[in-house]
This record gives sequence, C-alpha cells and structure tokens, in this order.
Amino acid sequence: MQAGEPHMHKHHTVQAHRARALSPLMAAALLAGCSFIPTYERPAAPVPQAYALAGADVPATARAAADIDWKEYFSDPRLQRLIGVALGNNRDLRVAMLNVEQARAQFQIQRAGQYPTVNAIASGTRQPSTATGEYTNLFQVGLGITAWEIDFFGRIAALKEQALAQYLATEEARKSAQISLVAAVASGWLTLMADEELLDISRRTLATREESVKLTRLRLENGVSSELDNSQALSLAQAARATYAQQQRQRMLDENALVLLLGQALPDDIRASLPSARLAEAVPMQPLPAGLPSDLLVRRPDIRMAEQQLIGANANIGAARAAFFPRVSLTAQFGTVSDELSGLFKGGSWAFSLAPQLALPLFDAGRNQANLEAARAGREIAVAQYEKSIQTAFREVSDALAGQATLQEQLDAQRAQAQSDAKRLELSDLRYRNGVASYLDLLDAQRSLFATEQSLVLTRLQQLQNQVVLYKVLGGGWTEQAAQENATPRS
Repeated sequence: MQAGEPHMHKHHTVQAHRARALSPLMAAALLAGCSFIPTYERPAAPVPQAYALAGADVPATARAAADIDWKEYFSDPRLQRLIGVALGNNRDLRVAMLNVEQARAQFQIQRAGQYPTVNAIASGTRQPSTATGEYTNLFQVGLGITAWEIDFFGRIAALKEQALAQYLATEEARKSAQISLVAAVASGWLTLMADEELLDISRRTLATREESVKLTRLRLENGVSSELDNSQALSLAQAARATYAQQQRQRMLDENALVLLLGQALPDDIRASLPSARLAEAVPMQPLPAGLPSDLLVRRPDIRMAEQQLIGANANIGAARAAFFPRVSLTAQFGTVSDELSGLFKGGSWAFSLAPQLALPLFDAGRNQANLEAARAGREIAVAQYEKSIQTAFREVSDALAGQATLQEQLDAQRAQAQSDAKRLELSDLRYRNGVASYLDLLDAQRSLFATEQSLVLTRLQQLQNQVVLYKVLGGGWTEQAAQENATPRS
C-alpha cells in the first residue's frame, strides 16, 4: 500500500492539472449559456417565379436598378440638385435617420445586459453599539457588482438578438425612406413640368377663343352670324378661362407639395427655368431589366426590413422560453472596511463577499406561458407581414412593367390624334370663315384639340413617372456604397 502511494499521488496531481486546465473552458461554456431561439428559416416567396411582362426590349447590358445610383439615373442637373436638397432637409428622412440612432442605442443597452455593472462603493455609518451603548463608526470603500444575471439559458442573449434585428430593420426602413423620397422628388419635378406645359396650352387656347369671340361679335354686328354663334363663343371662352384658373391652382398645389419634400423653398433659378420646360425634352432615363421576383428579396429594403422584424420575433420566442428556467444572479463586493478612516487600505482591513442567488419560477398564474404564446403569435404575424411585403412588391413591379409595355403605344396614338385634330381645326376655321361650315363645327374642333393636347401631356407625364416608379419598386435610389456610411454594431 505504501509503495503505491507515490503513484496514486502522481495520478491525482495529473487529474488536478487537467481539472485546472479544463475549468476555464467549462466556465466559458457556462457563461456562453444555451439558446432557445428556434432555428430561423426564410419563408418561401408566395409569388410566381417570373413576371408576366419582363421587358423583352431592354438591352442585355442594362444594369439592375439597385445598382444604379440616383445621380446616374436622373441625369438632369436641376433634378439632381433638388434631390440633393431633399436628402439634406426632408424631415421625414431626418426622423428615419434618428430612429436608426435610437435603435442602435437600444441595441447597445440590451447588449450591455450581458456584462456585469461594476460600481465604486463608499459609505460611512455611525450608530450606537447594542452591547455598550457607545457610538461606533464603520467606514467602507471598494467595488461592487449588484444582481448581475448570469445568462445560462440565453434569455438576455435572445433579447439582444431581438434588439439587433430591430436595429437592422430600422436601418432598412431608412433606406426605404430614401428610395421613396428620391422617387417622390423626381415625380414632383415632372409634375411641375407638366403643369407648366398645361398652363401654356390653356393660355394659347384662351387667346384663340377670345379671338373667336371678337370675330363672332364682329360677324354678328355685320349680320353674317347669329346670336347663337356669339353665345357659343362666349361660353367656350369662359370654359377655357375656368380651366386656366384651375390649372394655376393645381400648379401652386404641386409646387407646395414639392417644397414640403425639399424642406425648403424651390430655388429661384430652377423656378425661373420651369416655364420653358417641356416633358418631351426631358432627359431620358436608363432602361431597367425587371429581373426575377426572387431578386426583390435582396434589392428591396422594405422586404429586408420585414425579414429583420421576423428574425426579431423569432428571437422573442427564445427569450420567452428561457423565462421558464432559473435565473442566476450574482452580487459581489470587494474592498476595505475599518472603524477609522485612517485604518482603510491597511493590512487586515480587506474583505470580499460573494452572494449568488437562484430564482426558479414555480407559480406565476400562467404569465410565462402567456408570454410564450404571445411571442409565437407575434412570429406568425411577422411571417404574414413578410409575405405580404413580397406580394406587394411583386404587384408594384408588375404594374410598372404593364405601364412600360403600353404607355408608349398610347402616347404614339395620342400624338397622331393631336396632329389630326390640329389639322381639323385649321380646316374648320377656314371653312367657317368662308361661310361653308357652321360655327358649331369650329367649336367642336377647338374642344377636341384642347382635350387631346391636354391628354397628350398627361400621358407623357404618366410614362415618365412610370419609369420613376419602376426604378423605385426595383430597389433603385439606394446603393450599397451609401450603406457603408453607418456600420452595423457587432453582436
């Protein structure tokens, strides 16, 4: 037995060394805890695999909208300037940016919950002794950790993952807000150009009809025409005057809407250039390939935002599950204690206290179970919202592609109709002046041309705005280069 003792002592020494070597790894494993977050799986996209209209006439070398910076797509210097002003001054975008900062701070707060909070402690008390009745002093200085929850079951980690997902969703919301703002400014600018063109048509039409009033009055005085012709000319002139007033009001309303987007007044030099602007002379925009519906999952920030919200709801389930398990918290203090100030920091005055606490939920009237059920329902809601965002994006792209496929044909037909109506008015005026046709034919030709010219402008506006919408719904207006301005916090 005695001969074996050195061997046994050596064996226990090796085991002790191994235990000491493994203890840091075990401690790290315990501190890392476990996770009850369900495995995340991206739901299948509930849309067809391809668009009905994919834009077959788009060149094969055309770049995706999400890869084209708005400065490249909108090459009109005036529009570029307006978009730049809006990005710097629009209040909605500013709120979206501040929401990102707030979400980042909330994530950092939640992440800090994984680490202990160390406080400096200094106290002094004076109280009578229960034995002698004399007053005694007690002074204490040191460091303390109060109720630090050791995350064995991943509750705090799950809450941190939820906060991170919320931050990322807010960042995607900011990108989506910028995309919408860029498209809204471009659409507003094109609308103002159309308003100026419509006003020009109305001014010319009003001038023509006022000349007709003078002509019919002169013919009435000379007994060539009837009072009916004169009344019809007056009615048509007043109708043109009413339309002109209505379009002036609409022009001011549209400018006010654009000013709201810009966050400041329309620059004077840009305002001065508007009366001569024509939609037909607008700088053309690049052709855009539609791609596949699955591309929208990575190109559209609003879809990525909905997915991050789904990831956050999934993490909430992990936190709700972990609430069923014990919570281990630790309170510790280390410092020096003395009955005299001069005795602090001297040998023999140092002290250490460690107070772990375990709380196991036994009865909570179903609170934890209800929280878990609410978290599961929240995830199902997030799944439905994610799928709805994909379906909405698919419809928006499909609508824009339908407009791209048909608006040009409609524009060509209306342009030919306007030319025919202009020729008809010229001939009707000539026939009326020569007494061959009635004044009713002339008025009908004037009304037809006026309506056709207005429709032509509105269709041209619709076509240009459709190109803006297609750029927007395909994820254009935001590039990854801009995304690097704000780094994602590390988890």
